Amino acid sequence: DETEFRNFIVWLEDQKIRHYKIEDRGNLRNIHSEDWPKSFEKYMKDVNCPFKIQERQETVDWLLGLAVRLEYGDNADKYKDSTPDGAKNADNTAKNAEPLINLDVNNPDFKAGVMALANLLQIQRHDDYLVMLKERLTQDAIAKASQSKEGLPVALEKHILGFDTG
Repeated sequence: DETEFRNFIVWLEDQKIRHYKIEDRGNLRNIHSEDWPKSFEKYMKDVNCPFKIQERQETVDWLLGLAVRLEYGDNADKYKDSTPDGAKNADNTAKNAEPLINLDVNNPDFKAGVMALANLLQIQRHDDYLVMLKERLTQDAIAKASQSKEGLPVALEKHILGFDTG
C-alpha cells in the first residue's frame, strides 16, 4: 500500500542509498504529506533514476539495484570472496560424486517423470521403466538417433516469414 511504499523508500534512502545528507531528508521522511510525491519525484531525479514515479515496480527494482551496488561498494572486501550459502558444499559434492548418485529411482515422482518423458519422446513402454531407460540410453542407441535425419528440406526463401531480416 501507499504508506508501506513510502516507508520503504525512506528506509532505502536512510539505510542504504544515503544520497541526501541527514538534514536534507525531511521532505522525503514526511510520508503523510500531500507534497510527498513531489519530494519523491525530486529524489528520483537526484539519484538519476531513469523511470517515472508512476512506474512503481521498475522504480523499486532500480532503487534496489542502486542500494545493492552502493552496499557492495562500501564493503567490497567483505563481499569479494563470499559465495552463496551451500555453494561450497555443492561444489565439493559435485567434484567428489557422480551427478546422479543421489537419485532415488524408487520415487513415484521419478517413475512418473520417466513415463512422461517416454511419452514425449515416443519411446515404446516397458513394464520396468529402468529397462526402458537403459535400452534408450546405450551408446549405440544415442549414435543411431543422432545419425537419423527425418523430414524434408525446407527452402526458407520460398516462405513468407512476416518480417524482414535484412
